[in-house]
Amino acid sequence: MTSVLDTVRPTWVWLHVDVFWIFYLAAAFCLPYVLLKVTQLYQRRQKLLKALECFPSLPMHCLYGHTQELQDQKLDKIVSWSQKYPRAHPLWYGGFLGCLNIYHLEYAKAVYSREDPKAGVLGYDFFLPWLGRGLLLLHGPKWFQHRQLLSTAFRNGVLKSYVSLMVDSTKAMLDKWEKWTTKHKSLDTSGDIALMALDSILKCMFGYKSNCQNRTTTFLRIVRELTAMIQQKMTSFLYHRDLIYRFTPQGCYFWNLRKLVHAHSEEVIRERKEWLKDQRELEKIKKKRHLNFLDSLLCAKFGAVFCTQFPDCDAISSERTAHAI
Repeated sequence: MTSVLDTVRPTWVWLHVDVFWIFYLAAAFCLPYVLLKVTQLYQRRQKLLKALECFPSLPMHCLYGHTQELQDQKLDKIVSWSQKYPRAHPLWYGGFLGCLNIYHLEYAKAVYSREDPKAGVLGYDFFLPWLGRGLLLLHGPKWFQHRQLLSTAFRNGVLKSYVSLMVDSTKAMLDKWEKWTTKHKSLDTSGDIALMALDSILKCMFGYKSNCQNRTTTFLRIVRELTAMIQQKMTSFLYHRDLIYRFTPQGCYFWNLRKLVHAHSEEVIRERKEWLKDQRELEKIKKKRHLNFLDSLLCAKFGAVFCTQFPDCDAISSERTAHAI
């Protein structure tokens, strides 16, 4: 006699078949995508090799490029390269990302005076998640809109008012150096110059005296970490693809820091816009002789519309463009 249980087909058999077909379809879709990306990388490498072939080149690894040589004593290595190639030489960050490292003034003038679009140029793509697509990377009508939006904040009269603020930041840096040199014979100026630049930016953009040259803040710590992580990403060819980088511990931490910086900028701009909605306060601001960058941006007039009526994302991207400049 046949049991009833024998006539019932086990459900796990159908599950096995379904899973098999899922993997089969996934492989069928993923394989063409992988082949497409490999082809694009190969074409990109060949294009870069052709563009850089006329310059004297350093020996490089097919996958790592020159990144392994830049891991330790980076400054000493670059100085030695500049002595060996006093004009310019190719520099590869991995096997598919290369640039022209320029040392000679005439070479720099010839390259930087070009009006080619900067999107896709080495360095800019790595800063996109942080700075966004501001004036540096936009084109077309959006570029024209942002250009007019920023032009009011970069007039000669406005920029002259920033000079005294920059002088104050510079004096603070020099005072710091004077105290340091009384006890030490040498000092590293790069970090202090970066702090001075940040101090000047905060004063000129937001009218905010952070005193960041003499004390460490959370915002300053995050900016430093983001900058260091972008430099690390550039020298690790496996991290060049955001699809891979996002799933790494470093990538997750980077995106969390990015959210904190963006939240800070958005909050400052939104609070200022809410404050300027009061017509009396707006008139007071417009009567001031010198405005900080954010007030100039929000009080500017684009056509018949005040910038306080623009979306926050436009003001935020313009503010980040100023950071980049």
